[in-house]
Amino acid sequence: MDRRSVLTGLGAIGVMGCSPQAATPPVEQPARPVAQAIFQQFDLSALEARHGGRIGVAALDIGHDAALTWRGGERFVYCSTFKMYLAAATFLRVQAGQERLDRAIPITRADMVNHAPTTEPAIGSTLTIEQLMEGTVGLSDNPAANILIREMGGIEALRAFYRGIGDESTTVDRLEPEMNRLDGDKDTILPVQSVRNMERLLVSANTPLNAESKALLTRWMVDTPTGPGRIKAGVPAGWTVAHKTGTGGYGPVNDIGVLTPPSGKPVVLAIYYHATRDSAPDVREGVIAEATRLALKALGHD
Repeated sequence: MDRRSVLTGLGAIGVMGCSPQAATPPVEQPARPVAQAIFQQFDLSALEARHGGRIGVAALDIGHDAALTWRGGERFVYCSTFKMYLAAATFLRVQAGQERLDRAIPITRADMVNHAPTTEPAIGSTLTIEQLMEGTVGLSDNPAANILIREMGGIEALRAFYRGIGDESTTVDRLEPEMNRLDGDKDTILPVQSVRNMERLLVSANTPLNAESKALLTRWMVDTPTGPGRIKAGVPAGWTVAHKTGTGGYGPVNDIGVLTPPSGKPVVLAIYYHATRDSAPDVREGVIAEATRLALKALGHD
């Protein structure tokens, strides 16, 4: 698919998610159109057939008001990609005077769960809310995420954040690491909704984040060392990628973010890949990179 086929009929054609058995119902369009574009389907069936599993993609080209998707209305376990949204929710609490970036939080052995590169060295001392946020976004620290959720008032408070930015479909049910387990619709997101959320928070002039919050969150997403073989490996040379990865040990490999070319407006991209259990980690990441290349090519960025 080239850019012309993506752009053709944007004013009239909806999106259909696909599965091997039957087409899923059309993706519900937002009450407030994202950059006025309607998500149109593009075909990743060959990529799925080659590697197995299920791929969910949504992409929004801000500069051309063009959008495309594959399985955009299906649910995927989001794993640690939610940590970008958790940081945004915490920034909103700071802006409202309900939290302070410099507030120190005691770190205890009882806080520990697996993957704690920021918090485990701090056991017995303290980390500030800002340090916890940076560890959550930049290094995907699981105890840091759980502590931030606890400090904002629990899972219900995080769920309220999504509803507050117009996301009525994302589910929030468990803490790390239990939230990564596949269990029905628990802790899942629609790729199209994830793109809407990122556009709302990181691109739109009407973002609820102030300039300082947005700049700091974006810097953490650009500077993160995680996932170099995912979206970053699929963008053209010279592009800047502000992203957040997510991984489940039994197959899910995800990456979401805002991709900015050397000149022009960004592309907002969400990719959720539920790979087969026997696939190698580098193969799973390669699928994310290839899906990125195919999406950008379909939008005319090649």
